[in-house]
Amino acid sequence: MGIIEDSELIINERGAVHNLNALPYEVAKTILIVEDAENLNEISKHFDRIEFKNYNREFNTHTGFLGKKRISVISTGNGPGKIDIVVNELDALFNIDFSTGTIKDKHTSFNIIRLGTSTSLQNNVEVNSMVASTHGIGIDNLLNFYTQKNNEEEIQMLQAFINHTRINRDISFPYLYTASMSLLKEFVTDFHQGITVTCPGFYGPQGRFLRASLAQPKLMENIAQFRFGNHHITDFEMETASLYGLCRIMGHHCLSLNTIIANRITKEFSNNIKANFEKLILKTLENITYSNI
Repeated sequence: MGIIEDSELIINERGAVHNLNALPYEVAKTILIVEDAENLNEISKHFDRIEFKNYNREFNTHTGFLGKKRISVISTGNGPGKIDIVVNELDALFNIDFSTGTIKDKHTSFNIIRLGTSTSLQNNVEVNSMVASTHGIGIDNLLNFYTQKNNEEEIQMLQAFINHTRINRDISFPYLYTASMSLLKEFVTDFHQGITVTCPGFYGPQGRFLRASLAQPKLMENIAQFRFGNHHITDFEMETASLYGLCRIMGHHCLSLNTIIANRITKEFSNNIKANFEKLILKTLENITYSNI
């Protein structure tokens, strides 16, 4: 591949990548991502010191130290489109030479852990519990714009999902990717583990309807009943599968962690989202501190 043109990788006036407004040395190889700036601040307040703070619209980055561990936390906004921006620009920070516009000879990989909220699709995945996603199934179509890299188990599981749910191809052509096992093994205790479905929206795509009727009314019911060997779907949200897919394609390690704020089976909703998200933050930081992440 030759030189990447200015219109494809946009660099701002301070030499930083356009959307994140970050320079390569301002981001650590261990990266936590959250949806909003409030949750970003709830993480970085635990840092022993902060080196850099960058802001551009909903994209905020704090980089600092927790003990000797250098960590960045980035707010991304909601949805697969924002994950597309963040993962591509993070990869560019590590693997593209901004001065020449060329890809570096040596690939550098990083770890991304997403901390978010999701909705349970199982009775036993209770409100206020935590989920570590073993797989992400995307019904949002983002990864269909890329050349995909699936292993045989993922191909078989995806086909089983399509056959079981009978998802209308006018709605979506799903995709599926697995979490990084090196990260997932650090988040076993205190976590449910299962498949997370990623949707392109909050209402219709997640089976909610207020006044507009649904094209496939039983889709969420069918999704909840899906099984593949020992694997089952625990929850759904709006980022996990796109994160897993892009990180696989670009050679990075990633994991998605969620606190359950609602259960569609029991019809419950959390009465203390903030406290439970703080629990997820503390558990994540503890596991990072005492592991090789």
